[in-house]
Amino acid sequence: MKLDVLVFAAHPDDAELNAGGTIASLVTEGKKVGIIDLTKGEMGTRGTVETRQIEVDNASKVLGIHYRSNLDLGDSILENNRENQTKIIEELRKLRPDLCLLGAPTDRHPDHGKATRLCMDALFYAGLAKFESSIDTQPWRPTTIVHYMQDRPFEPDFIVDISDHWETKKEAILAFSSQFNVSDPKLEPETYISNQAYFKQIEARARYFGHLAGFEFGEPFQKTNGPVGLQSLSFLR
Repeated sequence: MKLDVLVFAAHPDDAELNAGGTIASLVTEGKKVGIIDLTKGEMGTRGTVETRQIEVDNASKVLGIHYRSNLDLGDSILENNRENQTKIIEELRKLRPDLCLLGAPTDRHPDHGKATRLCMDALFYAGLAKFESSIDTQPWRPTTIVHYMQDRPFEPDFIVDISDHWETKKEAILAFSSQFNVSDPKLEPETYISNQAYFKQIEARARYFGHLAGFEFGEPFQKTNGPVGLQSLSFLR
């Protein structure tokens, strides 16, 4: 399967939380979209690996994505080494996406920045003809790489209109019922993200960035490899 877009996430739920509306929009446009989770979120305070996998399956169905895998590189012990790079490179060369969405370069959770640096190196090395792996695949490097915003804000290069897809994003996030907007958070230890106030914050951010771009809801992104190329200025109409 060749994908149009491949999203990398340090933990299950990172993609839904930070780019769920954009993913839903791309799927609606007919793009083939996949998500690769680097860890199983096994260090999370709430839930288990088993319950989170069920939540991943449910969220994937909500978004309508075409592919999802988990590389199980170790929650809280993500390392930028050749073994982990190779696992990512094999997925990238197999799926051959034109666009990759990565997490923030730095963030509150150490795994987020580590995951981004690991993926950035792997995406570059994937284009080297002499980089060998255990499967017979040809070199591939995505045309465009962008970062989605996570906990800590950055200055975005562009904002995607997700107004028509906010409800889908919301449903995909809430599929992680052990993690977000928990009705009785005291059944397990309460966390930074488990209470309803955090979910209101997510909506407020989407409304804020949407407002900046003239939309009801928006998701902000930052480019990594140079300016966006345009063949026409027709969008200014």
